[in-house]
Amino acid sequence: MGQTAQVGAFVWISAVSLAAWLWLLLCQGFFWRTDVRLPPRRDPRDWPSVGVVVPARDEADVLPLSLPSLLAQDYPGRAEVFLVDDGSTDGTGELACELARRHGGLPLTVGSPGEPPPGWTGKLWAVRHGIGLARARGPEFLLLTDADIAHAPDSLRALVAAARTGGFDAVSLMARLRVASGWEQLIVPAFVYFFAQLYPFRRIGRRGSRTAAAAGGCVLLRTEAAERARIPDSIRQAVIDDVALARAVKKGGGHIWLGLADRVDSVRPYPRLADLWRMVSRSAYAQLRHSPLLLAGTVAGLTLVYLVPPVALVAGAAAGSAAAAVLGGAAWLVMTATYVPMLRYYGRPLWLAPLLPFTAALYLLMTVDSAVQHRRGRGAAWKGRTYARPDAVGD
Repeated sequence: MGQTAQVGAFVWISAVSLAAWLWLLLCQGFFWRTDVRLPPRRDPRDWPSVGVVVPARDEADVLPLSLPSLLAQDYPGRAEVFLVDDGSTDGTGELACELARRHGGLPLTVGSPGEPPPGWTGKLWAVRHGIGLARARGPEFLLLTDADIAHAPDSLRALVAAARTGGFDAVSLMARLRVASGWEQLIVPAFVYFFAQLYPFRRIGRRGSRTAAAAGGCVLLRTEAAERARIPDSIRQAVIDDVALARAVKKGGGHIWLGLADRVDSVRPYPRLADLWRMVSRSAYAQLRHSPLLLAGTVAGLTLVYLVPPVALVAGAAAGSAAAAVLGGAAWLVMTATYVPMLRYYGRPLWLAPLLPFTAALYLLMTVDSAVQHRRGRGAAWKGRTYARPDAVGD
């Protein structure tokens, strides 16, 4: 009798998991589709001026692959690049000047704001300094882009045309991340897949929608909207600054858009599992607002949605429960099918799709580790800096 009850409970759990996947498939903004690219656009009659702000801390390894692409932008209007050296110890600022002398192109200004004061993350303090330098030139738009992002020659032109045509206050592209190593192939496409599941791109660009997110590596921001939303001062403590920026702009009445990039790429390598683990775990608990309750809910949710289906299929077949096996297999099939478009976008083999439960288990462990590191005072650590919870920092 007890074993029958256990099998019955497992069948119900499998049914709930399948129901969750059917809801995600049909009701979560079609997050799994990868056709949200730059919206229709036309060249404006007059091209507005743009200030390109690049915060950089110890980026000498990637700067030769990224900065020349910004300097070489084929932009009809006036554009300048402002690279902010955020306390680098590897000669980032000097290298930037050398690259500008060697490659020419757009004018480059290199600045350094010094160490951030309490209550500021280093990146946002650098962005603040860069925006200040850019605003002295009176640009209509600001392009906030990371030092590891390489842009196609027409990237800035396409972003500005999309913003002008659609009346957007912020246009952001999720840069195509590097997927060269085996671990990158396993984990990186899933990272973008999970992000889109949390923040469906179609909802972000819809007026009246409360969903707001951006990809910090490439955000074209209307200067007026930045001033209205008090960017970056209003988000100065944010570890996940791109989502915080999008929320601030949208809260200020701005119209924002986010989609996948075609010709904007991250050149930063994450060859080892440890590299990817640090990248995810440094901000995962911040995403959960440092809440143990949200952490518990996330662990339970990931287990139900991603881990139950394969376990139900295998355990159901072993225990002779056809219902559990069928329900688990159906949920796993839906999960696999929704992951295929992202693998195609990244040009990865489709046999990786059924491995998504394993990847999700890794993300679950990274999230738990993020919470543990925060409890030990080592959370949100990046390039020699560790940031406290926002409510632990006074004004």
